[in-house]
Amino acid sequence: MQHAPIRPEDSRPLARLEELVRHAVQTFRPPFAVRLWTGERLGPAEGPALTLNDPVALSHLPFRPRIDTLIELWMDKAIDIEGGTIFDLAAARRQVRTRHALKALDKWMVARSLPSLYALHRREKARALEAGRGAGASGSSAEAIQFHYDLSNRFYQTFLDERMVYSCAYFDGWHEDLDKAQADKLEMICRKLRLADGERFLDIGCGWGALLIHAASTRRITGHGVTLSRAQFELATERVRAAGLAERVTIELRPFGELTGTFDKIASIGMFEHVGFEHHDEYFRTVHRLLRPRGLYLHHAITRGARRSVKEFRAKRSREYKALTRYIFPGGELDFIGHSLQKLEQHKFEVHDVENWREHYARTCRLWAQRLQDNFEAAVAEVGEPRARLWLVYLAGCALGFESATAMVNQTLASRRERGPSGLPPTRRDLYA
Repeated sequence: MQHAPIRPEDSRPLARLEELVRHAVQTFRPPFAVRLWTGERLGPAEGPALTLNDPVALSHLPFRPRIDTLIELWMDKAIDIEGGTIFDLAAARRQVRTRHALKALDKWMVARSLPSLYALHRREKARALEAGRGAGASGSSAEAIQFHYDLSNRFYQTFLDERMVYSCAYFDGWHEDLDKAQADKLEMICRKLRLADGERFLDIGCGWGALLIHAASTRRITGHGVTLSRAQFELATERVRAAGLAERVTIELRPFGELTGTFDKIASIGMFEHVGFEHHDEYFRTVHRLLRPRGLYLHHAITRGARRSVKEFRAKRSREYKALTRYIFPGGELDFIGHSLQKLEQHKFEVHDVENWREHYARTCRLWAQRLQDNFEAAVAEVGEPRARLWLVYLAGCALGFESATAMVNQTLASRRERGPSGLPPTRRDLYA
């Protein structure tokens, strides 16, 4: 990464910045080291270190103290980690007594430094605008605001399992075999849907076709999938053909709302996050229209905690959530489970089962992040270093979010409601046989 040059007029504010960093390290006493742009290491001699590579870019942080600024600094490698991972620093961060340390900060030192840091911030901001890089700490943030799947298939292969399943895996024990956990997830979906020979199965947002291929390989069903990603469509079609399933599995590049006909079973795995609240009614009406009476629908989606009202829920969004929808999921919007269940019932579905897979997704995202770290050079070759770094912090952040219960993922089984028996077994024992 090419960082902003240090000019003679920057020397005084950078001295102030170094003074502040030293004071912060002494006050907060983090259990990890901090390496200055000069090469000096502050704190523990062993273990991971937070490296501050570009002091000019760091001057933006006091005046844009947002997670967006940190992400942009990370993407441009103005801040980095040596001798460890994001998970190592996050684990160490929990040991810092932040509130106590904030009270101990020398407020006069901070106030005395702000004018010269602000001057540096303004000069670099002007330079960035002149160079056409925007007003932020990074010129790469605009490139990151793009549709989630507008990346090469080879990039996703750097961290996904062998079947390329880009949704929560299912672990029958807390092991690290992602291939097994994703295969177990595909089978569990088929079991929950009671997929049987001769049935028509629709996968909404079918990705690279893993669920359809598994379903048609293990049962004599007819499968159909839809996706809006051309890259996914092309590879999924190729994989279906290679599996010898082209006569029973078809895939289309089209909105699922344009589909006609009737299906016995429908699955939506990790697609609902893209729908948005304004389209929830339209979405569930369409699923109801496409599903036969008493047909089963599996709704798998990430959620966040409810608020006192839908209005408050949509208005109150964390900084992390706002950054996620800016950099990774433009236009994405998470629901809360109670609202999803309400919409299902309003649109004439009967809800049979809700299962929380939060800890399964925490482990899935952690394994994805580790795989991406292990294959980082290959990822950079596909999408460039800023974007690869963005995805690394995104996957690690998701893992930490699910681990801390700030996000959930639920599988909801529902049927198109009709009078009389549902046709489901009296217990769920067979699912785990």
